Amino acid sequence: MACRGGCCSSAGRLNADNARFLLLAVLIVLYMLCGAAVFSAIELPTEREAKERWEERLENFTRRHNLSRAELRHFLREYEEASVAGIRVDDIRPRWDFTGAFYFVGTVVSTIGFGMTTPATVGGKIFLIFYGLIGCAGTILFFNLFLERLITVIAYVMKSCHERQLRRKGVLPHNSRRGSGTSEVDSLAGWKPSVYYVMLILCVASLIISCCASAMYTPIEGWSYFDSLYFCFVAFSTIGFGDLVSSQNIKYESQGLYRFGNFVFILMGVCCIYSLFNVISIVIKQSINWVLKKLDCRCCHRCQRKLFRSRRNVVMPGNVRSRRNISIETDVVNESDTDGRRLSGEMISMKDFLASNKVSLAIMQKQLSETANGYPRQMSCNSKQNGFSGGVGALAIMNNRLAETSVDR
Repeated sequence: MACRGGCCSSAGRLNADNARFLLLAVLIVLYMLCGAAVFSAIELPTEREAKERWEERLENFTRRHNLSRAELRHFLREYEEASVAGIRVDDIRPRWDFTGAFYFVGTVVSTIGFGMTTPATVGGKIFLIFYGLIGCAGTILFFNLFLERLITVIAYVMKSCHERQLRRKGVLPHNSRRGSGTSEVDSLAGWKPSVYYVMLILCVASLIISCCASAMYTPIEGWSYFDSLYFCFVAFSTIGFGDLVSSQNIKYESQGLYRFGNFVFILMGVCCIYSLFNVISIVIKQSINWVLKKLDCRCCHRCQRKLFRSRRNVVMPGNVRSRRNISIETDVVNESDTDGRRLSGEMISMKDFLASNKVSLAIMQKQLSETANGYPRQMSCNSKQNGFSGGVGALAIMNNRLAETSVDR
């Protein structure tokens, strides 16, 4: 994002990654503000109506049974405390038998956290802190490994379909194999699926799993089909409000089979939605890179115009000297004052000569060290330009596996 001179001198100090981070933070805050406005406009009238109805019912109940409102509110607070411990008016399954505790730890390690069951003792709360610390980390690692294998399978299937399509068009011979040396096969070996196709496949898979799970929840739980779809998204995305929770009644028809199906659907749904979220994040990052590129181009054009106006009447001796630095991190020798003097035919000093050789020697030693350790660092300017050269977690897994995150793009 750096521009030379003018208004871009301050923007040049801002790293592209930092600019991307700041822009994303601003967009998330704006997104949250818009979401808050929409939800407030939709849900606030209903909340007020429900509060008015509750106050009216409370007043009628105290009159009918000749009770003081203070006593009734004290009784309701005691029921709220009992509700936190898992006590309900209707009969529900025990919360802390082995199956109930297993359901609880599943919501903990998957970070769903429905909230219908919480530890009430000090020992349980302390154990939950350490148990969740290790369990959540292990589950996130499992989701990342699942994402890695899912992207690999999708890429293999799409590559096979692409190869079959090329053979059908006659671009590839029918008896060609990988590594045969032909240019078509070599170009096919570097082919990667587009992130948009992967996103579409994950959307369809998540929708199929949600629809099948909703078809199971609707007759068994007694929910509407829309409420079942709503529960699937809340559970699979690990939002976990807890207003609707599956497998909480004390008795079901084919109870063992239903609980097994509930476990399988939640596991598959969480894995697919997690993968979908990470692929969508790639698209969001692409959009942010596009915005930064547009802003950078406008800034560069403005600065170049100002620079031309300020220097069009100035006579400069020799060639215009552009200052660059030698970067050991990227192993690229950039143009400096010494290079400018070489190009203009001027003599360089012994100090500049020794400094240039010193940096070149440091780069050579770094490359030899990395090669000896078995992990030579390969970095090209394309990886910096597309904004996907690095990454942590799921972004690192998808790096160079999709067409939009490839360094060859």
